[in-house]
This record gives sequence, C-alpha cells and structure tokens, in this order.
Amino acid sequence: MKKFNFLMLVVAAFCFVGCDTGKKEVSIDADVYHQSMDQLSEVIVHDIFSPPIASRIYAYPSVAMYEILALDNPQYKSLAGQLNELEPIPKPTEEVSYELAALEAFLKLGTTLIFSEDKMDTYKEELYAKLGEGVNSKYFEASVAYGDEVAQHILKWADGDMYKQTRTFPKFTVIDDPARWQPTPPGYFEAIEPHWNQIRPFVLDSANQFTPERPTQFDMDKNSQFYKETMEVYNTGVNLTEEQKEIASFWDCNPYVMNVTGHVMAATKKITPGGHWIGIVKIACKKADADPMKTAQTYALTSVALADGFISCWDEKFRSNLIRPETVINRYIDEEWLPLLQTPPFPEYTSGHSVISNAAATVLTSIYGDNFSFRDDTEEKYGLSVRSFDSFTQASEEAAISRLYGGIHYMPAIANGVTQGRKLGEFVVNKLEFTNESLSKK
Repeated sequence: MKKFNFLMLVVAAFCFVGCDTGKKEVSIDADVYHQSMDQLSEVIVHDIFSPPIASRIYAYPSVAMYEILALDNPQYKSLAGQLNELEPIPKPTEEVSYELAALEAFLKLGTTLIFSEDKMDTYKEELYAKLGEGVNSKYFEASVAYGDEVAQHILKWADGDMYKQTRTFPKFTVIDDPARWQPTPPGYFEAIEPHWNQIRPFVLDSANQFTPERPTQFDMDKNSQFYKETMEVYNTGVNLTEEQKEIASFWDCNPYVMNVTGHVMAATKKITPGGHWIGIVKIACKKADADPMKTAQTYALTSVALADGFISCWDEKFRSNLIRPETVINRYIDEEWLPLLQTPPFPEYTSGHSVISNAAATVLTSIYGDNFSFRDDTEEKYGLSVRSFDSFTQASEEAAISRLYGGIHYMPAIANGVTQGRKLGEFVVNKLEFTNESLSKK
C-alpha cells in the first residue's frame, strides 16, 4: 500500500511539472492592439467621458504598451526622462512575452481609468482564452504579472498628474458679462473641466506654453470686427450646402448630444474628438502594415499629443472665457437661430477640434509622411459616411473648418487653434525621441 501511494505521488509530481507544457510563444499581432484600443474607445463612449478626460484615458495605457515593447527592442528608446516625471519601468525577473505583457498593461490601465470595468474584464477574459491556447501556463501568467507590475508603475505616475485633486476643485463661476461664456441650450450644462490646465502635461513645459493670439474683442457695433465674425457664423449657418452639413456632422464628435422633441429628451452617445483621431491612428497603421512596435509607437505619440492639446486648449478657453456664437446670435440677431451642431458646454476660444486635430495630424505626418492618403471610416458605426483624405493635414483642416459649419465657433478660434495645434505638435515631435534619430528627421 505504501509503495502504491509513493507511485501516486511520483505521478502527481510529474504532472505538476510536466503537464504544464506548451509553447513559450503568444501569438499577438498589431490587430490585437487595435482591437483592444477599439474596446477602450467603446467603453469611453458608453461611460460618456468628456473629451479632455478621454484623452487622458488613451494616453497612459498607450505609453505603458510602448514602454514594455521598447524594452525588448534595442532600436527604440524609452520615454522615461522624456515625458514629464516618468521614471523607467521595472524589468522582468522571469522569462516573459513582452507582447502579452504590453497588452496586459494596456488593458489593466484602461480598465482602471474607466467606469464600466466589467466590459473590459469580459473582453479580456475572452481574448486571453484564445491567446492562451497551447501556451505554457506559467509563462503566460508570468507575462501577465509583469504587465500588471508595469501598469502599477504607470498608474503611480498618473496619480501625480493632479487629476484626482481637480475632482475636488470648485465649479466654474459664470460671470454676468455680455462678453463671457454662458451655458447653452438645450441642456444648459455646467462648464466642463474648468481646471484642466492644472493637469500635468506629458511633453509641454506648461499649460500656457502655446498661448494663442487674443480673441477679437466683444463688440456688437455693426462696424466692429466681432460683429462681422458673428455674422459670418450666422450667414454660414443659414446657407449651408449639403457637403458642409456632412462635414460638420462627420466631425461633430460630441460625446453626449441631447435630442429634444417636444417634452421628450433622449441622449445620443458619440466618440470624442480625440477618439476619432485614435481611430485614424488605426487606419494609418493598418494601411502602412505597421508591426506591433510601430503600432505602439504611433498610439503613444498621438495620444500624448492629443492629451497635451486638450491641456493647452482648455488653458486658453477658461482664460479668455469667450461667449459662444449661439448665445450672441440669439440675444442680438435672431432669437430663433440654431446652430447645426449642439454647442458644447465650455467657452468658445480656441477651437478644441482645431487644436487637437492639427496636433495629431502633425505627429502622424512625422511618422507616415505628408502624402498619406486614407479613407476615414471612424464614424461609420455612428451612422455617418466615410470620407477620404489625401493627408493627415487635409483631414485636420476639414475638422477645424467643420466647427464654423456647425455654428459653434467664430473663425479666429478656428484659425488660431490650427496654429496652436501645429506648434504644439511640432514641439512634441522635436522633443520626443523614439528611435536613435528624432522622428522629426525621418
């Protein structure tokens, strides 16, 4: 009997060691990263995050993914010491799949930064069941554990960016001044993120580094420049072509549109402006057949440019605190006039679309070139058409002018926002080095 028990222990020990067989290779291509980014975007839409917060949610997971892959690729440099206050990530103490660890860090951070964690957890569970087929379980688990370790490192970095503190800051005070921003219909929402300039930038030296020219002084004299700019919005709105309407709707990217019919109100959820450009990143990477490393680089560079773009733009919005065209036109020109698009709940100057679109276009051009044509189907899932562009710059310029067509910006906010975004994008490109040569030299 004792001999039998001994044999059973030997068999059990053999199974414990030998039954945990499998390949030490996890099949992860760039499509897995794209699908995971798509999943994060869907949850951001579901949870109705504001555009500035959404940009933060995209940035930290993207940086984590890049940092892990770069650690395994000597051609690529860490962003530690380049991004503000980022320290080098820990190195693995066991043999791991860097591709899986990068995916885990991305998903872990993405799940931590959103509300609907269950949606991310379900996605990850189904994805990992497929990725883990035939893979050595200890190797798989070690890779996931390392991804979690890096995620915690990045989360500690994120915790120092003032986001949590700004949640406790006072709400924006609306000033009784005809030149200053007032809440707009139909929801008359409070101003979104009035303290966003307190968030630590990723690359910028400060939130006000690229302060644009001053907006046109409020003056409703019919000979004033401001009155002319107001009438430009009004006349454009009442004479829109079908093409202009399509352009405005395509770039609307309002995460929460309130639809009012009589006494019935219903909300429509859409992707944010930053989320639209994250979608363009996917389109560019797939067209260029970018490998996982290049894909991670593109997401990281674009997401930090978007995040800093929102910090820079919001810094100006709440400094100039300029009134929206809808309020001015209804008060002084035509009380029945409505903009094509619903006016977002924050001050007018500068145009967020103009700033972040041109920042994103600048960094994408630094990677894929100026004549990179593409079909943008990002908004197709929201019932909008596909639009084609000859370059990222052309797309960013259309995004900018769409805000005039939408009736929510005067032209100076658009033109000066374009300049602001391009300067910011160029600064990001010139400051960050991903490989042995700066992207600006490629």
